[in-house]
Amino acid sequence: MPDLSAFSPEVRRLLEAGAVAGAYALFCGGIALREALRRRAARQAAEALSQGAGEPVLVAYASQTGFAEELAAATAKALSDAGAPVTLRELSAVTAADLSGRALFVVSTTGEGDAPDSARAFIRDVMKDGADLSALRYGVLALGDSTYTHYCVFGRTLDAWLAHAGAQPLFDRVEVDDGDPAALRHWQGKLAILTGVTDAPDWSRPAYGRWTLAAREHLNPGSPGGEAWRIRLTPPAPSVGDGATWRAGDILEIGPRNDPALPHREYSIASLPADGGVELIVRLAVRADGQPGLGSGWLCRFAEVGGPIDARVRTNRSFHAPDPARPLILVGAGTGLAGLRAHLKARIAAGATRNWLVFGERTAAHDYFLQDEIEGWAASGALERLDLAFSRDQAERLYVQHRLRAAADTLRQWVAQGAAIYVCGSLDGMAGAVHAALVDVLGAETVERLIDEGLYRRDVY
Repeated sequence: MPDLSAFSPEVRRLLEAGAVAGAYALFCGGIALREALRRRAARQAAEALSQGAGEPVLVAYASQTGFAEELAAATAKALSDAGAPVTLRELSAVTAADLSGRALFVVSTTGEGDAPDSARAFIRDVMKDGADLSALRYGVLALGDSTYTHYCVFGRTLDAWLAHAGAQPLFDRVEVDDGDPAALRHWQGKLAILTGVTDAPDWSRPAYGRWTLAAREHLNPGSPGGEAWRIRLTPPAPSVGDGATWRAGDILEIGPRNDPALPHREYSIASLPADGGVELIVRLAVRADGQPGLGSGWLCRFAEVGGPIDARVRTNRSFHAPDPARPLILVGAGTGLAGLRAHLKARIAAGATRNWLVFGERTAAHDYFLQDEIEGWAASGALERLDLAFSRDQAERLYVQHRLRAAADTLRQWVAQGAAIYVCGSLDGMAGAVHAALVDVLGAETVERLIDEGLYRRDVY
């Protein structure tokens, strides 16, 4: 900005406000252009997929963190390369009228047996008793993690409903445990039977880059809960590959080097590329035998600062930001602050100040992560509202859902003004309780509308 000292204070304020408004307009324009280019590329890719001859195939996916979407895209490409016309569609956009001919479903299960949020419209509007799907032939690729009790339950539920409605399976359901390469090869084998192409290369996850563990900070010494650590990683050198591109909402996959049998662990990114590296907030897990968890133990205890970390950024479009002009309510507890922080940093950099953070942890004295930063945002007006819930600081337990209920009138007002609601943190307890509070305050129909419009999104684990 040029030197404004020659102007009166009133004129300086007007010029500074104009500069901020101009910068914000440029930022919004850049986002709009990037999104327009992405959509055009998606349309072109969809048109290319549909060019084949023969019986068309619908490939539908339901993804919580982006892996199912990746596999669905790979499935569609494999079919298209073999000459089949393909329609690739998110499950929320699939209607009953689409369910004829051939369809392949790539669906994940999140948390303790939940369907991805993007599947809710399909479950509500299409998965009904009495449906006649006798004209459909289908296959299901079910993604899950066997360390959870309800393994692949949404994929199994979808498979059972399709069969009950009269659809004919093209082959038995394929289940993938935490990205198991053998199961993915099995799915590729099923596709080879459909297409007649048997020499396609095996799929594999994109290669990890060699990142550097730049810093590690214990955030909550003395806490009555588990250790939480702030981890900073710097990306590979540009000559090795562009590892430094991500957006608020994206995920970092870590390949722990202390156990090659462990495929990966995923963490919400808490920083922006402009910060020069990825920051994570990681809870040190402790196993039943008292040993640190494999992924969190590697990051928080065993990996050497300055040493290499195998990692890659994975796009998570289901948690990307809304329009900066839209008010945003961010709700999270514990290490869930990570994903919320990235959104706050992006919006504050853009000049968007209609931000409301609801954050919970155990004690204010030990567990108020990044307190100076958060309170600095609140003091500057970059954070319009801040509600904190420290559960152990009073006789009666206080959680983020209680703060939402106490602010019911304000919550309804923000939603009426077009606010989006983003939730990040533990699916076990927090996310379900927050969802129940939202339903109680806003009504089930409003919550369903927010989900359908992409204004209620969750990054939960």
